[in-house]
Amino acid sequence: MPSHPTSCLQMAIDLSSANTFDERHLGPTDADVDAMLDALGAESLDALVDAAIPDSIRTDAPLDLPSALTEQQVLDAAQDAGAKNDTWRSFIGMGYRHTHTPPVIQRNILENPAWYTQYTPYQAEIAQGRLEALLNFQDMTIDLTGLEIANASLLDEATAAAEAMMMLNRVDRRSDAATFYVSEDCHPQTIEVVKGRAEPIGIDVIVESPENFVFGEDTFGCLLQYPTTDGAVHDYRDVADRAHEADAYVAVAADLLSLTLLEAPGEWGADAVVGSTQRFGVPMGYGGPHAAYFATRERFQRQVPGRMIGVTKDADGEMALRMALQTREQHIRRGRATSNICTSQVLLAVMASMYAVYHGPEGLREIATRVHDLTKTLAEGLNRTGHTVRHDAYFDTLRVDLTDATQAQVRERAEAHEINLRYYDDGSVGVALDQTVDAEDLDALFTVFGATNGQKLYADDLAADLDSGYDGPMPRQTSYLEHPVFNSYHSEGELTRYMKSLADKDLSLVHSMIPLGSCTMKLNPTAALQPISNPQFAGLHPFAPQEQAAGYEQVIDELSGYLTEITGFDDISFQPNSGASGEYTGLLIIQAYHEARGEEQRDVCLVPESAHGTNPASANMAGMEVITIDCDENGDVDLEDLREQAEVNSERLAAAMITYPSTHGVFEEHVEEICDVIHEHGGQVYLDGANVNAQVGLCRPREYGVDVCHLNLHKTFSIPHGGGGPGVGPVCTAEHLSPFLPGHPVVETGGDQHIPAIAAAPHGSALILLISWAYIKLLGPEGLTKSSKTALLNANYLADQLSNHYDIVFRGPNDRVAHEFILDLRPFRSELDINEQDVAKRLMDYGFHAPTMSWPVVGTLMVEPTESESKAELDRLVDAFAAIRSEIEAVETGTLEAEASTLKQAPHTAEMVTADEWDRAYSRETAAYPVEAVRERKFWPTVRRVNDAYGDRNLYCACPPTDAYEADEEEELTSALKTA
Repeated sequence: MPSHPTSCLQMAIDLSSANTFDERHLGPTDADVDAMLDALGAESLDALVDAAIPDSIRTDAPLDLPSALTEQQVLDAAQDAGAKNDTWRSFIGMGYRHTHTPPVIQRNILENPAWYTQYTPYQAEIAQGRLEALLNFQDMTIDLTGLEIANASLLDEATAAAEAMMMLNRVDRRSDAATFYVSEDCHPQTIEVVKGRAEPIGIDVIVESPENFVFGEDTFGCLLQYPTTDGAVHDYRDVADRAHEADAYVAVAADLLSLTLLEAPGEWGADAVVGSTQRFGVPMGYGGPHAAYFATRERFQRQVPGRMIGVTKDADGEMALRMALQTREQHIRRGRATSNICTSQVLLAVMASMYAVYHGPEGLREIATRVHDLTKTLAEGLNRTGHTVRHDAYFDTLRVDLTDATQAQVRERAEAHEINLRYYDDGSVGVALDQTVDAEDLDALFTVFGATNGQKLYADDLAADLDSGYDGPMPRQTSYLEHPVFNSYHSEGELTRYMKSLADKDLSLVHSMIPLGSCTMKLNPTAALQPISNPQFAGLHPFAPQEQAAGYEQVIDELSGYLTEITGFDDISFQPNSGASGEYTGLLIIQAYHEARGEEQRDVCLVPESAHGTNPASANMAGMEVITIDCDENGDVDLEDLREQAEVNSERLAAAMITYPSTHGVFEEHVEEICDVIHEHGGQVYLDGANVNAQVGLCRPREYGVDVCHLNLHKTFSIPHGGGGPGVGPVCTAEHLSPFLPGHPVVETGGDQHIPAIAAAPHGSALILLISWAYIKLLGPEGLTKSSKTALLNANYLADQLSNHYDIVFRGPNDRVAHEFILDLRPFRSELDINEQDVAKRLMDYGFHAPTMSWPVVGTLMVEPTESESKAELDRLVDAFAAIRSEIEAVETGTLEAEASTLKQAPHTAEMVTADEWDRAYSRETAAYPVEAVRERKFWPTVRRVNDAYGDRNLYCACPPTDAYEADEEEELTSALKTA
């Protein structure tokens, strides 16, 4: 008989999937890793990590997280969680509505990596498409509000209202005016956020009915809701007149869709108008993300919070767009900035602007009229039944005083029909309609309210007896959205081509790596993004009963557990809608902790000079006195200065804000000592979590002494940057700070001694929490840890290769860098008049976005490759920088004058390179194809170098007239803009 050989080497069958996501997320292959380690002279990846991170802060325990899932398993898990949500019809209102997201916008903007992977448009020449979309957003806002200027979005309506209050306080010249009135008819979440924002900076907020406002000498402004939270349309002209007679200002929170039918607030006296653009095609998503809008008077242009897009010209005198008045921003003004806003809601603002472009003025008016007609029909049916609609004038929301029925009876019938209504404490019921409502919905509502009157009422029958259109007070008389962009792209084909033409003008991760230090432009997994389009998540109202949001609660609970395990903290709040908002929240928590212990005098915050500009800006907003701590010659926090300032301010020390690894790209060896010094003097340590991407699985902030931190989910945990937003900045706290996590006036959340809400929705931008939840599930503990190690590998490899051509400013222990590093270009500035901006513009010709310019050290570039980039892509960037160094050398040797060099003339457009005349000191090929790799994948900037100074001197923040695009000379362009 034949023998059957056996071997102890035989392996059992492994039925687990080999389809692991970390192989897709991490750029370098195993062979690449070996080659990179060999170039670095490191024995292994672990040895490299040991050399980069001080042993004293390395965590002992591996991450206790579920094992990695495949992409399909994560999608299945998301589907299962979504099925636990009950997607009832919500007529709650309060600033949130169902809406139709046009599929052409969903597919081509929301789900398109060419839009969601862009960076904030600091490099205007390769961001003209997004800048145009944001200029459309501003123009839409200006037209509908009747004001003169607008910004390019804020975080949500409530925080935008708070920003309006703070701006009006800044522009008021009376030093003793510190009273701000808020109408009791505002949304409750807006009232709480405004009150919470006011307290730390000494503003006294009084909430009452507008007719009772007494504008005394100490009053600088007021806030009105238009229409009110319960739907009333009031004529506020008398309030505005009384305010202005007393030298006070008027802010208005307005429903943008209603302004297609109602008189624009700017025409009846508003000085600032804010609100949400959510109902312009952006799903509710259990609270966000949604783009807020902010409009005001032109004379306040240098006080406007957030970012503004303006018109300027380029080096050839052609029209171009860029971010205007950047000198207002926190990265320049720091503690004196007009706000701490860094991330806004760009992707959602683009969606809202495209909604307006797609529908145009007539389409928006038709949508608004239909919604109002539905509301009018509902009101007629309720009145016929005997109920009383409280307000005679309304747009789309009714408050119903019940007759022959109790609120409990109505609620029981509503729940039987899977309908959510708003229930007031006085027994009345609110109903808010939207563009998704139809006659069948009204018929169901009639049944819910018992509106039978002996026989069933039907909406179609009632509507036949009513006149269409708005006929109440404050009707709109002025036109809007007359610019051709809102009147040219109403078919799907035309809009698709328009959106594609804009995307083609923007460099994003679909083209090349974006090596921005501190911003972590990494892979945004498609599988992690896919669930946000699921209607079971996208269609949920943030104030729906919590039992209807079981799927969301599961995601939030699981993600909370993952992030606390990763950081070592005890609790978390997802309410902050950005990293800067997370900073502000963390500092308020620290203040509340001190106050609870009877130490209200603690109001000093120590901030290293290397910190993100949002740090001192946030501390200033929190009412703290900011004291800057020096950095030593190695870029580390100066321990002697820290000790001295902590000692001098011991009785008043509230907090210190640190970033780790430092913004200089190193793991400082004395981080534990920093924490000890602060704690010895009664303070708390706040960690800016921008650089957690280098720590996941390797060290935990709580273990080395931090008390509270925020995390940038749009960085470390792969929520896309979206061209400048959305972001999420959850706050993680140690146990002693957890009682102070933010609460909410509508949905129970936060600690038992919670600070006021700091955002409109209880869980912030809940919809996109799915992305980080899925990202962590995809990688699992081993994949997350390997990602951190690979981020360190890529950064050290890139630093090593670039050090052959440029100096590296700082290095950490054992001559290693962290996940980012700084290239020194300062010698070129002083010796050759070539600066970091010249290099940034020339990189565009090579198909790359520049690293972070002049921060944290002026005259440098801060580079971060992330773990997602392959060795081939890193080498392509090295080749580009090496070639640019050769171009600098041509100036050094006198071959070219600096002004005539490729660097000063960059970027080079296709129009420039293909022009009939060419008078440059170098060839067209050198301009357009400086290295061979560019031929394979050429990205063409669409404008020459922009003129920021001209744009700021001639500020214009709306869509320019058509003839302005044809103006070749500066005088013609200026005239065209000024006469628009």
